[in-house]
Amino acid sequence: MPTDFDPGVPSREQILAALREANAPISPAELAERMGVAPDSVGFERRLSAMERDGQLLPNRKGVLLLATKLDFIPGRIQGHRDGFGFLIRDDGLPDVFLSPKEMLKVLHGDRVLVKLTGNDYRGRPEGAIVEVLERRTNRLVGRFLNERGLFLVVPEDQRIKHDILVPPGETGQAQHGQVVTVEIIEQPTRHTQPLGRVVEVLGEIDDPGMEIEIAVRKFDVPHEFSEAALARAEKLPSEVRKADLQGRFDLRDVPLLTIDGEDARDFDDAVYCEPVELGTGTRKRPGWRLIVAIADVAHYVTPGDGLDNDALERSTSVYFPRKVIPMLPEKLSNGLCSLNPQVDRLVLVCDMVIPASGAKAGTVQAYQFYDAVMHSHARTTYTEVWAALQQPQGPAGRKHAKVLPQLFNLYELFKLLAQQRVKRGAIDFDTVETKIVCNELGRIESIAPYVRNDAHKLIEECMLAANTCAADFMERSKHPGLFRIHEGPTPEKLDALRQFLKTLGLSLGGGDKPTAADYAALLESARNRPDAQLLQTMCLRSMQQAMYSPDNVGHFGLAYPAYAHFTSPIRRYPDLLTHRVIKALLRGGRYVPQGPGDAVVAGGSPKELEHAVWEKLGLFCSSNERRADEASRDVEAWLKCWFVRERVGDVFSGTVTGVAPFGVFVTLDDLYVEGLVHVSELGAEYFQFNDSLHELRGERTGMRYRLTDKVQVQVARVDLEARRIDFKLVKGISYEGIRKALKREEAAPERPARKAAGPKPPAAAARRAARKGAAESAAGKRASAGKRSSRKRH
Repeated sequence: MPTDFDPGVPSREQILAALREANAPISPAELAERMGVAPDSVGFERRLSAMERDGQLLPNRKGVLLLATKLDFIPGRIQGHRDGFGFLIRDDGLPDVFLSPKEMLKVLHGDRVLVKLTGNDYRGRPEGAIVEVLERRTNRLVGRFLNERGLFLVVPEDQRIKHDILVPPGETGQAQHGQVVTVEIIEQPTRHTQPLGRVVEVLGEIDDPGMEIEIAVRKFDVPHEFSEAALARAEKLPSEVRKADLQGRFDLRDVPLLTIDGEDARDFDDAVYCEPVELGTGTRKRPGWRLIVAIADVAHYVTPGDGLDNDALERSTSVYFPRKVIPMLPEKLSNGLCSLNPQVDRLVLVCDMVIPASGAKAGTVQAYQFYDAVMHSHARTTYTEVWAALQQPQGPAGRKHAKVLPQLFNLYELFKLLAQQRVKRGAIDFDTVETKIVCNELGRIESIAPYVRNDAHKLIEECMLAANTCAADFMERSKHPGLFRIHEGPTPEKLDALRQFLKTLGLSLGGGDKPTAADYAALLESARNRPDAQLLQTMCLRSMQQAMYSPDNVGHFGLAYPAYAHFTSPIRRYPDLLTHRVIKALLRGGRYVPQGPGDAVVAGGSPKELEHAVWEKLGLFCSSNERRADEASRDVEAWLKCWFVRERVGDVFSGTVTGVAPFGVFVTLDDLYVEGLVHVSELGAEYFQFNDSLHELRGERTGMRYRLTDKVQVQVARVDLEARRIDFKLVKGISYEGIRKALKREEAAPERPARKAAGPKPPAAAARRAARKGAAESAAGKRASAGKRSSRKRH
C-alpha cells in the first residue's frame, strides 16, 4: 500500500494544489493526466481514496472530485505545545480546537490549516483532525545540531516544535555536534515522515556570550539585519541638520528643552520644557502651565515606501534585551540623526499644550497645537539625577544641572497637578514590582534587582500621556483615520470570574455589567491595606484585555481616556511614526493614506472602506509584531534566569505563589525574582483539585490549599535551559508564625513533674527544638541535592 512518502505517487499537497489550479471539479482520470500519472495506477487510486476518507476530497454523484476547502471546515493557525499535542487557533475567534500528537505529526507550529471537528477530548474540549495544510509558515528554525552515530539531525530550540529535522550528509554546512545552527526546511513533515532540512548558518556553541539573543531572534523570526536598500538609504542621509531642513520650522533652539531617560539609554525620542503662564484676561486671569513636548521628527527622514520605511514596518518596534537592542531604525538614525542628543540641533514635531493650574479643569489640557520645529537640547539628564536634584537642589545632581533646575521644578509642579487629575479621572494605577537584569561584560547575569520607579519616571510618563491624548484628539477632531492605542474593558466571562472571586473575600466591584476604570481603582484603593492586596491587584490585572492598535477608537480603559494614540516614540515604534505622518499631513492641509503591510491587498468596498481596511491591517500587523518582540525578550530573560539559577540547584529559598494551574503552582523567589514550577506531585500524597475562579489547589483529604500570594519555602530541584524551565520542591521551613504557634502550645500544655532536680524548661525550648529540626532537614536536603548535582549530565 502506498504511503504519504511513496515517491511514485503525487503527494496529497500536490494533488490539492492541482485541483485548486483547475478551479473546477475534474474526474480522477483528468487529474491523473494533468499530473502525469497512469490512469490505472493503483497507488494513485489508493491515495485518492485515503484523501476522501480523511475528508480532504469529496466526490459528487457525477464522479468528479471537489476540494474539501469548499466545505464547512475550520481555518486557523497551528499552536504547538511542548508535550506534543497542539491547538488550532481559529480565524473566527471561537474556542481553540485540540489536536492530538498524531495530528501534529503532519504540521509544524505556525502552519495554517483546515480542520474538521471530530468530537470532544476527555476534558470536554472540541477536538479536530487536520484536513489540509493551507500554508507552511515555518521554513527556517534554529536548533542544536547532533550527530547520532552518523545520523545528522537538528533538535529545534522552540519547544512547541516536536519534530527533529533530518539533515542529509551533504547539507550539514560543516556544523559540529552540539553547535547551534539555523536549518532551512527542504521537505515538510507528513504523518509518516520527518522533515528534511539543510544547515544554512552555524551560530556557534550554546555557551557563547550572547547566544541566547541569537537564538531568540531566529526562534521568533525577529528581523535583525537591515536590508541593503535600508542601509543604502541611511548612508545617503546627512550626519547633522542642514540649513535647508529648517525651512518652515519654528526655531526653539533658545528654549531650554531637556531629555530625561535611563542611565543606559542611547536613543532619545522626547524632550520637555515647562513654564508658568497666565490664562484668561482682566479679572478672569488664572494661573496655568505651558508644556512643550518635542518629539524626534523621524518622518522627515523616513519617507513612505523607501528602504528604511519597509524595514521599519517589518520590525514595527525595537526589541530590548539585557545589554542589547535590536533597533527599528539603523543606528545612524536611532542613535544619531533622529536622537535628541545634547548640545546639537535636531528636527522635532512639537505638541505645545496649555494646562490650567486651578479650577474645575485643573490638570487637563485646555488647548494644544502641533508644529514642526528645530531644537537644541540643553541637557541630557537621567531619572536618578532628576529625582536627586529635586530632593536636594544643593546636592551634586542639583549643582550639575543648575542651569535647568528651574525648569525641573516647573515640571515637577505640573506633574503633581497631572497626578491629581489622574486620580480624579479614575485611571488604574497598578503597584507592580519591576525587575532589571544586571549582566557582566560577557552578557552573563550577575543579579536581578528590583527596579524602583521614582517621581522622575512618573513625571515624564505624565508628560507623554498628555501629548499622546492630544494626538488622538487631533485625529478625532480632524476626522482623519489613524491608529489609536485601544484598551477595552473586561469581557463578560472575565468579569464574571472576577466577581465570583471577590465574593469569596467579601468584596465587590461597582459598575454593574460595565464597570469603569474608576470602579477598579476604588476597589484597589479600598483594599490597599489588606494582607491580600497583591492578590487582588493580580486578579484585577488578569481580568483586563490586552491593549492593541486599531483605527476604531474605543478609548483606553486602564488610563480612563476617551481617545489615546502613540505619538512620543517614533524612533522605536512604527505606529508613532504613522501618527506623525497623519499630523504632518493635517498641518499641510492634506491627507495621509498609508500602504498596507507586505503584499496585503484589500478588495471591494468604497474608497473610505478600503482606506479603513488598510489601517486595520496595519494595526493588527503592528500589534502582532509587538507581541513577537515581547515574546523574544521574555525568552531571553527566561534563559538568563535559568543560567543564573543553574548553579544554585539544591539551595533553599523563600518564595511567593504567583501562579496556580491544574498541574502545579508557580513560585517566584523573594530574593532572586526568578519563577519556577512546583509540580502537583510535589505538593503531597493526595489528589489536588484546581479551582479556576479562586486560583487555588486544594487537597481532597487534608484540605491543604495553595493559592496566589501564599508564602512558601522551596528548594531548586532542576533547571532545564532548553525548555527555559526551573523546577522547585517544597520544603518545610520554620516561619515566625510557626514559632509563635509553638510557643502558644508550650504555654498551654499542663506542667509535668520535673525529673531529678532539673527545673521546668523555658517556653521557647519548643521553638528552638523545631528550628533545629528544620535546619537539619534543610541541610540534609542540600547534601542530597549536592550529590545529585555532582553526577548530573553536563548541558
